[in-house]
Amino acid sequence: MSTSRHPVALRLERIVGGDTRLLALVMMLPLIDGVFPALILAGALDDPLGAVQVGLLIFGGSATVAVILAEMSGTPREQATIVMLVGIPLILLAGVQAALAPAIGSVVDDGIITRFAALVILAIAAKTASATIGEYLPNPAVIIGLGLVASIDPAGAEFVLMDNPALVANAVLAAGVGVAFALAIALGGPYLRGCMDIDRFRFGSAVALGLLPLSMLGMAFGQAPLAALLVAGVFAIDLPLERDSGDNAADGDESPTDSLGALTDGGGSDGDDADSSDDDSDSGPYPGDDSTDTQGRAPWL
Repeated sequence: MSTSRHPVALRLERIVGGDTRLLALVMMLPLIDGVFPALILAGALDDPLGAVQVGLLIFGGSATVAVILAEMSGTPREQATIVMLVGIPLILLAGVQAALAPAIGSVVDDGIITRFAALVILAIAAKTASATIGEYLPNPAVIIGLGLVASIDPAGAEFVLMDNPALVANAVLAAGVGVAFALAIALGGPYLRGCMDIDRFRFGSAVALGLLPLSMLGMAFGQAPLAALLVAGVFAIDLPLERDSGDNAADGDESPTDSLGALTDGGGSDGDDADSSDDDSDSGPYPGDDSTDTQGRAPWL
């Protein structure tokens, strides 16, 4: 059930290959193609709940789940070690990018880069939902590059570091949430591979990603993307309750049959005797019957 043909994961697997490199590229891709700095500039990490939402959708999400459950091999401890080897640099790089975000923001227009960041998230959601649609959409790095070109303003360029420690902490929190999510998937892999439908979770994750840019643009969606992701996770789990109840019902159906069989076996001799006695009584004439032929009997008899 855990076998998945995730479009993004398959495309990256053809490029890098290998479990560790594939997981590293999937989780660090938002840092490489500029999606994460764009989300910082767009204000998606201004509060801790927004950081949790970005961490689950951007660093976690269906691509990470597909790589861990469908592509990685080894014991849960070995997979958890790989996740930590990838996750520690990821958290550090997220903090560095958050600290350098004001230097990038000094040369771009916040409103324009926010719109392009929303377009990037929508493109990622479409690529997640369908590989066919993803073939016709540009790479997220191309969209971010076009956004930088459209919003650049070199006149106000200056090299400054982030003077808001809370925003850096939220960026580290987002990366940490993504790593914790991947670690939980790796440790629960033996159970999740048997009861989780990755493709169903992928479609739910695409819906959540599609709601994220709407909330970034100021629409009244709030934490709806996080709620959509949680609902997708719930519906992607197929608990084996129906099979257990079916087995119990089958056992219940067999029990009365077995008990009736036991009664039949125990009372078989009496039944046979009764049948044999009935046969014997039917074979001979009843004591009150007259065996005289019709011609020799009185009419009233």
